Amino acid sequence: MNKLYQQKHELWLEITFASFAISDEAIKSRLYEFSLIAFRHMKWLGSDILEKGDDYNYDRELTLQKLDTSFQIIHALESSVTNAIANYPKDILGERMKTDDVYLLEYLKEILSCEFNNQTITAFNMKREWIDKNLAQDQIDALTLFLFEESYKEYELILIYAYMQARTKDVMHFNVFQDLIDESHFHLKSFGNMMAKLGILTLPRMLHEMTYVVKDLEQFVKDGIEEEEAAKIMCKELSDAIKDEDLSNFFDFVNYQESYHIELMKKLL
Repeated sequence: MNKLYQQKHELWLEITFASFAISDEAIKSRLYEFSLIAFRHMKWLGSDILEKGDDYNYDRELTLQKLDTSFQIIHALESSVTNAIANYPKDILGERMKTDDVYLLEYLKEILSCEFNNQTITAFNMKREWIDKNLAQDQIDALTLFLFEESYKEYELILIYAYMQARTKDVMHFNVFQDLIDESHFHLKSFGNMMAKLGILTLPRMLHEMTYVVKDLEQFVKDGIEEEEAAKIMCKELSDAIKDEDLSNFFDFVNYQESYHIELMKKLL
């Protein structure tokens, strides 16, 4: 069952990062919706594994293929979805995951049926250019560092909070974890799309088991509050460093959201 969970984890990432890489706004948005469905599959599958007295981890073998066109990404995604469907269990959850993914395959076929959708991918070209903004090199450098650090942090938090949510019996804890998961999804999406725009899209590094198997919840939350405080400082520094009103406003916006995350985490204490 853990092998299936790993496959679902990898599929969630593959759909998510395909949505970041593709520039067409309609396709990008629709694929991201499917990625959230895949994440719900992970949640349900994880709960099912625990109910059966088994366990799962966040190991993965996925590498992000640096492909050149939208159709290459869609074909790779088709193959991954098809392989996942073949391994789903013959039960109610397996049937739900299967029918969701069959519908996803229909959507992918729809994309492939129109040659106009086959656009060049620039998400991996490493040019580090913000085409519609005149950013100096030191601003690009600051933005690059921030995006690498924070995209990993958001991926890490999504998985840690999901791991803890699956194991809590406390309704308040469950709801706080859900809020934090949802917020981190939004931040990961924002940062992933920005990385793609700069041509530096890459998967966050894999989590070590010691990161998400939390033995001391109180200490974990205290450490998490410190991490959010550090993220606020990074957002403020980046907002001050980037001489562009739109980007500065966005990082101020994220900074204010991090403030509320701290209050949510204080509830856990």
